[in-house]
Amino acid sequence: MKLGAFSASLSVKDIKASKEFYETLGFSVYAGQLEKNYLIMKNGNALIGLFQGMFENNILTFNPGWDENANKVKPFDDIRMIQKHLKSKGIKLGSEVDETSSGPASFMIYDPDGNAILLDQHV
Repeated sequence: MKLGAFSASLSVKDIKASKEFYETLGFSVYAGQLEKNYLIMKNGNALIGLFQGMFENNILTFNPGWDENANKVKPFDDIRMIQKHLKSKGIKLGSEVDETSSGPASFMIYDPDGNAILLDQHV
């Protein structure tokens, strides 16, 4: 199963302080808007999202159909196929995609320890 680009989405208290910290580690702003309290930062193939006031806990994020540069990849496993596979394996979904739809969509699952995993397809 191809899950696409991976990033850690971090719930931060002070986005400016977090931005400076991750810049010290060699990350640079790749996307997002500081004034809207979110940034996507990149260091090589590593991606992190900084989100202030948008959600409580950190989230592992996968983007089917994208590589780490937000370039479309082909072929890729559509999010609906991934969802069907996970459901067939007994994975409980926190939210679901309409399997009759197409294009961009997202759903959430949780690992056995309660860590949120977002599958977020933009293509």
